[in-house]
Amino acid sequence: MHADPDNLETALLDVQLGLRAQTERLQVLWEVNKLLASPWDLQKLFPRISATLRTVLRHEFASFVSHDLATGLLVRQALDFPQGKNLIAAMQVLTRSSPAGLAVEEQSPKSYSKEDLSNLDDEIARAFVSEGIETLCCAPLLRPKGPLGVLVVGSTRRSAFRDGDLKLLSQVAAQLAIAIENHRTALEVQQLRQRLGEERQYLEGNPPQRGIFSGIIGDSAALAKVLDQIDTVATSDAAVMILGETGTGKELVARAIHDSSHRKKGPFIKLNCAAIPLGLLESELFGHERGAFTGAITRKIGRLELADDGTLFLDEVGEIPMELQPKLLRVLQDHEFERLGSTTTRKVNMRLITATNRDLEERIESRQFRRDLFYRLKVFPIRVPALRERREDIPLLVRHFVHKVARRMQRNIELIPKETMKALMDWKWPGNIRELENLIERSVILSEGTVLRVPLEELRIAKSETEVADDQSLVNSEKLHIIRVLRETGGVLSGPNGAAKRLGLKRTTLQSKMERLGITREAYEGESKG
Repeated sequence: MHADPDNLETALLDVQLGLRAQTERLQVLWEVNKLLASPWDLQKLFPRISATLRTVLRHEFASFVSHDLATGLLVRQALDFPQGKNLIAAMQVLTRSSPAGLAVEEQSPKSYSKEDLSNLDDEIARAFVSEGIETLCCAPLLRPKGPLGVLVVGSTRRSAFRDGDLKLLSQVAAQLAIAIENHRTALEVQQLRQRLGEERQYLEGNPPQRGIFSGIIGDSAALAKVLDQIDTVATSDAAVMILGETGTGKELVARAIHDSSHRKKGPFIKLNCAAIPLGLLESELFGHERGAFTGAITRKIGRLELADDGTLFLDEVGEIPMELQPKLLRVLQDHEFERLGSTTTRKVNMRLITATNRDLEERIESRQFRRDLFYRLKVFPIRVPALRERREDIPLLVRHFVHKVARRMQRNIELIPKETMKALMDWKWPGNIRELENLIERSVILSEGTVLRVPLEELRIAKSETEVADDQSLVNSEKLHIIRVLRETGGVLSGPNGAAKRLGLKRTTLQSKMERLGITREAYEGESKG
């Protein structure tokens, strides 16, 4: 039998088309490999990688999403979608239920039609549909330690990608995974070399600045005063009360005192008095015997006993209820206590450090805190300045937190724009260092490439909302301060011991302020007589 010439010609044409397609795919892989071998900058490389893929896939959308192995976060690092409506570009952090997230979960390539995307309960999937994407392919970057990210391409054509296209995308994803892993390894080596250089410099006689120890960072005059006080009191066993706003680092100061004392080899036990229900606070402090109360099925050793030969740090000490305060006072005076449900007196040798962000003198006046306990606790007060009082430390703190968070998330942040740093230094930081650290962590997550991108709009909105409240707060603070001084001076305005002298004002100026703030004689005279 003779073969049909038409069938032979068709078969030959199919072979030629298959070879051409295979050649085109091999050419794409070769071109991508050349790009990945060039100086590494994913932001600049990705559009070129996408353009190379486009010669075969004819896609309109492409992106790369990184996967943090430690936190599980999915963050878009690069995007090539020139015809987009910015619906997708606005979404930086992806969820596990997104198309890319599902590819990471299953660790296999996935293809989605418009109907598939519509059926996903995910915001970014809906954004793809709104952008007109009809076909989407997601290829995870797989390595032995886990997926490093996802390579995503999309098209406005239905059924735009065939099996061979998904295979090519997976092959490019594999190339990209190896390149990223190699880049991260090189960065780790570079960081180790840099660290070795810094350590060598330290050994050669250039120690780090004094402000960096026990996690306390800064070299401002306000912080230096605190460090001097730590040096002064650390070697004694005096009770220390640390004062300051929430988020200023009072626990770090307490830890620094302990680590610099002769008790540093002993335990450092801490307790937040505001975090424990009032009914359980006594048991937490003093411990209890089995059967001491309903639910006490075992013996419990309290924090006082655990701190023996060490330091007990009581945060938010102003929240201790009045009925417990005499027992704490006894511990300070006699160094002894009894567990709940026990008649055995136990001796304890520990140092007490307390902290509060409240005005305990006001609580004393309202009979919510014992005056004798207050003076026992406040043998050596240390006031930790608010962050707005040590603005020159903000750049050091920002760099420290960026380095700390970027290292944990395996990110590489190399630049902080000047305008960003200026905005951070201008902000009042009502939440102090804790607020700054949280903002930096969020900024590292949202940053693309090596430049730190801080959501400054959040600060601008917060500033406009708090300006009026801040103005009113300042007026109230000034009024309370003047009333307090008037009470202390018995209502005397002038003279060497008068209120005007203590406030650094002229008598006439003080009288004008009192009239403006509505301070009447009744506001301070009754207290001074009582």
